[in-house]
Parts: sequence; C-alpha cells; structure tokens
Amino acid sequence: MGILQIVIVLAVIVLLVKPLGTYVYHVFSNEPNRLDKLFGPFERILYTLIGLKQRAGMTWKKYALSFLLMNIVLVAVSYVILRLQQVLPLNPNGIDNMEQTLTFNTVISFMTNTNLQDYSGETGLSYFSQMIVIMMMMFTSAATGFSVAIAFVRGLTSKGETIGNFFEDFVKAHTRIFIPAALILTLVMVALHVPQTLEPTLSVTTLEGAAQHIAIGPVASLESIKHLGTNGGGFFGVNSAHPFENPSPLTNVIEILSMWALPASLPYTYGLFSKNRKQGWVIFGAMMSMFIVFLVMIYAAELRGNPVLNKLGIDASQGSMEGKEVRFGIAQSALFTAVTTAATTGSVDNMHDTLTPIGGLGALAQMMLNCVFGGKGVGLVNMLMYAILGVFLAGLMVGRTPEFLGRKIEPREMKLIAVAILTHPFIILVPTAIAFLTDLGKGSITNPGFHGISQVLYQYASSGANNGSGFEGLADNTPFWNISTGIVMLLGRYVSMIAMLAVAGSLVRKQWVPETVGTFRTDNGLFMGILIGTVLIIGALTFLPALVLGPIAEQLTLR
Repeated sequence: MGILQIVIVLAVIVLLVKPLGTYVYHVFSNEPNRLDKLFGPFERILYTLIGLKQRAGMTWKKYALSFLLMNIVLVAVSYVILRLQQVLPLNPNGIDNMEQTLTFNTVISFMTNTNLQDYSGETGLSYFSQMIVIMMMMFTSAATGFSVAIAFVRGLTSKGETIGNFFEDFVKAHTRIFIPAALILTLVMVALHVPQTLEPTLSVTTLEGAAQHIAIGPVASLESIKHLGTNGGGFFGVNSAHPFENPSPLTNVIEILSMWALPASLPYTYGLFSKNRKQGWVIFGAMMSMFIVFLVMIYAAELRGNPVLNKLGIDASQGSMEGKEVRFGIAQSALFTAVTTAATTGSVDNMHDTLTPIGGLGALAQMMLNCVFGGKGVGLVNMLMYAILGVFLAGLMVGRTPEFLGRKIEPREMKLIAVAILTHPFIILVPTAIAFLTDLGKGSITNPGFHGISQVLYQYASSGANNGSGFEGLADNTPFWNISTGIVMLLGRYVSMIAMLAVAGSLVRKQWVPETVGTFRTDNGLFMGILIGTVLIIGALTFLPALVLGPIAEQLTLR
C-alpha cells in the first residue's frame, strides 16, 4: 500500500506538468492571451499604484537591482514589525517583541524563501506578525524567485530581446499564480478541518481536570502559501507534523502536491520558451530520475528500520516510526521528506533528526545538489546552469566551441557559472567547520559523535539551499546560529541569482548561431545522461567527504 500511495502521487505530478507548465508560459510569455481579460484590470490598477507607466524590458543589471532594492525595503519593514509586535494590533495572546538576532534571522530567512525557523510560531509571533510579515514574505519571496527564473529562461531562449521587466513579472506572479491558487487551497484546507480564525489561544479542561492551552489562528491561509510558494515555515513549531496544520493523510498528499507541482512544471515552461518541448522534458527527466533514486533511498532506509533495534529483537515490521506520525506512516513520511528537500520547501511532517542515517543522507544530498526540482525557479535555474556546464565539457572533449540553444558559451559565462557552483559548497562547508572549531557552535549540538556532525551539516545545507527544514535536534536559537545561518541564507539566495542573471544578460546579447549537423543536441536521452552525470560528479566531489564523516559513518557504526 505504501508503494501504491507513492506511485499515485508520482503519476499525478507527471499529469500536472503539461497543463501547469503551459499556464505558466502564458502568464509570462508577454503575448496577448485570454488571461489578460480576467487579470488585466486588476494588474493595471496595481501598475498605476506603483507608478509603472511603461513596462519596457530591463537589462540584467537593472532587473537584479530592482528585485534587490524591493527585498531590502521589505526586510526593513518586517524587522521593525517583529521588534514592535507587542504593541501592534492582533496580538490577543500578548506575545512579546522578538529578540534582535532572532529577528535578523527570521526576516532574512523568509525574504530568501528559506523559512528556517529558530522560533515556534504559536509562541513567538502575534497574529499580526504571522499575516503581515510571514505570509507577506511567503508571497513576495516566491514571486521574486519565480520572476528571476523566468528572466533567466528568456535570456537563454529569446533572440536579441531583453530578459523582461521585473515589476511586471512580480505582479503577474502574484495576480495570476500565487494569490488565486492560495485562495483556492485555503478553502480546501478549511474544508478539511484546518483552523482559520483570529480567536486567541483556547483554554480547556481535560477529562482529568487539568488545564490545557491550545494554540489556534489563521493556520489554513498560511499553510496554502507555505507550500505553494515552497516556503515551508509553519504556523506551529512542529510544522506539518501538527494535526492543525496537517490533520489527515489526504491533507498530507495535498500539501505534497502543492509544493511540488509548480517546480515540476517549470521545465515544461522552459521547453515552450525554447520552442522545443523536448528540451523541457529532458530537464524534467533528469530531475525526476535523481528524485526517484533519493526517494527510494529514504523509503527503503526507513522501512528497514534501525539496525540496532532490529538486532535487539524488537518488532520492526512497521519500519522506523520514531519521530513520525502514525496517521501518515512510513510511505507518506518518506515521500514528504523527499519532496520537501527536493523542492527546497522545508516543511516537515516528521522530525528529520530521527531519520535513519541513510534516510537523512537522502534528504541532505538533495539540498546539497539543489537542482532536483528545487524551489520556485531555483531548481530550474541551477539545472540549466549544469546543462550549460555539461555542454561546455562535451565541447572541450571534441574540440568544438560549445553552443547552447544557438548561443556560443564563452569564458565569461563559464566564470559566472563557476562562481554560482562554488559558492554553494563554500557557504555550507566553511561555516560547518567554523561551528566545530568554536564553543558557540559545538555547545548547541545535542547528539555526540557522527550524528552531531550531521546536525550541523544539515543546518547549513538547509540554509545554503534556502530550504529551511531542520534536524530539530540542534539548539539553534542562539546569536551564533541566528547570525551565521542568516549570512549563509543571504549568500545562498542572492549570489547565485545575480550570477545567473548576468549569464542571461550576456547570452541574450549574443548573435544567434543556426543549428548544423555538427551541433551537439541537448534534447535527447544522451544529453540527459550527461546532465545527470555532471550534477552527481560535481556534487560527489564537493560534498562526499563531509557526508562520509556524518551519516555514512553513523550508518557504519550502527551496523
């Protein structure tokens, strides 16, 4: 039954790729279509309010500057709100102002679409902060990433045109994708018994006569954009393991599909932009192939259970259920873990700290590669970066100037891609080493030995990949962890985005080269194999030593 559940979800995702990818293409193609009649009037009002009189295309520098300045303003406003939330409205539970370093970490986390939470939402934030800061950033960070991905695709596929206008893309991402989808999903979640209220915490008396305080709030609306925007930050501290956020197996599947559908559809959108749908299916095929490998790894490891407990003769027929919700079981827990780390969402329906070492390895590996579907646009951009690198390496082997989609790949593009590729392991491995060299870092580790290494490595991998999920065994709400992970989240988000926009700006200005019989094809099975090989080889070269010290060594010790 577990395998059947997984197969059904995989089949649904594959069926959604084409219609969703086509819809996203029509949203951002800037060609007249039927969507204009429905959304055009609202968008024109917004364009007037923000003073966008002309929606002319931008250079990559202007596009990057536009989204950076907007993000800076939103971060500043959000920081002030969190620091003053005690005196602001909609705070029926009297929650105090957030501490400075935690505020820094929180606003950076949500603006970078990471949503790493060093706090518990039900006790750390007022309703006002949850709605005005957290949910607002969930929409805007997702729309920013989506816009940058589309701009990058335009740079690769357009002939002598610009990469688009950031503010137009940003508005359309809200009006035509995230707001309508979030509204529908919120109503579905409410119908499935997820709370949506502004009432204060409930005080009840149990059958034994004890007093109990039950936190509630506008949970359903946050849950919808949390998954649609691949944000992952939960209303409650235990995230989607909480029965108010995720009450049943049906809501669990809906949340999986919500966070996976848009990232999975973007490769098809890319194929439509390139006027070659096979290009999109090759990218999707590479992503799905790697995802299935990691999913099987996680599911098999959790189903096999803990070898130490198995050796003691304890019944392991249900697999490793430690840290998992009985209402989901091994299959849905493993699938949720694989999807949330592949799509860089970060929500969890089980505690990753309690995963078996190999199960934790699967989750870690997907965040380290950061291109197995990825978040809103990030996965597609990173996979296309590896595609350009694969073409470059193939060209070197045959002594031919590499070309990708009719553009020559030259040293400038490769230097920018090298910056993006090397930044990711640097911001994960260097802070991990620093954490082990300082008492401030080591003092937060709750498990000695190899598992402690996995805890620290996971925290920075989650931050660097803008994922946000945590092992939840690390005592991370300290100035050291708040500041260090905040810096990692900033670098993980903006260095690669700016570098890849620069690549798009460079390619869009190049003369288009007609395809010949000698052109290396990038829309067939051979290239999909080269692409997967490029991703895995680079990932192994950069992260395998660290993984050997963490989950692999722990697994060998257990056995």
